[in-house]
Amino acid sequence: MKKQRTSILRQSIAHEAARLMYEEGVDQYFDAKRLAAKRLFGRGGKKQMRYRPQDLPSNGEIQAALRQIVQIIEGELSQQRLFAMRVIALETMNALEPFKPRLIGSVSTGHVRRGSDIDLHVFTDNIEDIEAYLHYLGWRFETQQVTIHVAGEYRDYTHIYYERVFPIELSVYPHDEIRVTHRSSTDGKPIVRFKPQALEQIITEQHSHAWELYLGTGEIQELDQFEAE
Repeated sequence: MKKQRTSILRQSIAHEAARLMYEEGVDQYFDAKRLAAKRLFGRGGKKQMRYRPQDLPSNGEIQAALRQIVQIIEGELSQQRLFAMRVIALETMNALEPFKPRLIGSVSTGHVRRGSDIDLHVFTDNIEDIEAYLHYLGWRFETQQVTIHVAGEYRDYTHIYYERVFPIELSVYPHDEIRVTHRSSTDGKPIVRFKPQALEQIITEQHSHAWELYLGTGEIQELDQFEAE
């Protein structure tokens, strides 16, 4: 009975957290699960149900619930979005070739949704070099310092934000970290970084028809529907 109660609570919180991320733009699993628990069960008073830390779902459980929402609401649109994001990611990586770009995150795994961004790692020992290069390309961007918990310690990294239909985030790392493997905050597994060639192979295999149209026209079909979002 106790295990059943815990399971029901975790599922309820996971689905509400996923809804918050999809509909209300909450972008961190940590924030979404706690806000979901607060909304569902409150903090005492007339609320009869309470939750404990162990009742909170994992990031992976929330991600699974989020995929269900995306599939129900977006359906085929989700695949069109994924193709568009992957092609824009590939074009961006080709443009940033001097900085050894690598793709991570939802665009590489295929689990995109409305509001997803394109996450790229780039490598340079001099931030001014990549900023000067982006200015040369004519890109409008913003630069921020972000503190990240890595290998048991907090480190400051530069993130560059650019937008081309979809938000694009460039996480800037020193050259010597190109072979360092970080772990995902969602499932704890090593983060896989995709080179441009690997991404192009994925597009060729998983979006063959749309890719042929793109190669023939140089345009991403149905892109205007995402520009209006």
